[in-house]
Amino acid sequence: MTGLAVLTAVVLLLVGGLHVVWTFSPWPLRTREDFARRVVDVPVDRLPTPGMTLVVALLLAVAGYLVAAQGALVAVPGPAWLPVVGTGAVAAVLLLRGAVGLALSLRRDTEFARLDRRYYSPLCLALAGCCALLVVL
Repeated sequence: MTGLAVLTAVVLLLVGGLHVVWTFSPWPLRTREDFARRVVDVPVDRLPTPGMTLVVALLLAVAGYLVAAQGALVAVPGPAWLPVVGTGAVAAVLLLRGAVGLALSLRRDTEFARLDRRYYSPLCLALAGCCALLVVL
């Protein structure tokens, strides 16, 4: 269980870190236009604000912390039930994102939809499964 908690928490923190990078840069893409099309699937003028992107990064960091706490890797300041409920909530949110992402991307033929089917949604579903396992084990 410890290895699963470490892996899941690290992936959540890395994805959160990527969102921090995206507040300043379209990396790994060259332009904001490419980023908008491939990563978010919106016109450039409708990209999420840096503040919204930082909120997502913060939520992913909290999710990583809750998963690490559920795996007994870090201490939890608060009630003992918080890691269980928090990790369960993380699993539910990731399951919803993965399932909705797959359902919507199957109906569209954009570059984002292809990436969502191949990478984004499966990653969310895998992370949801890991979180669910950590809750029930």
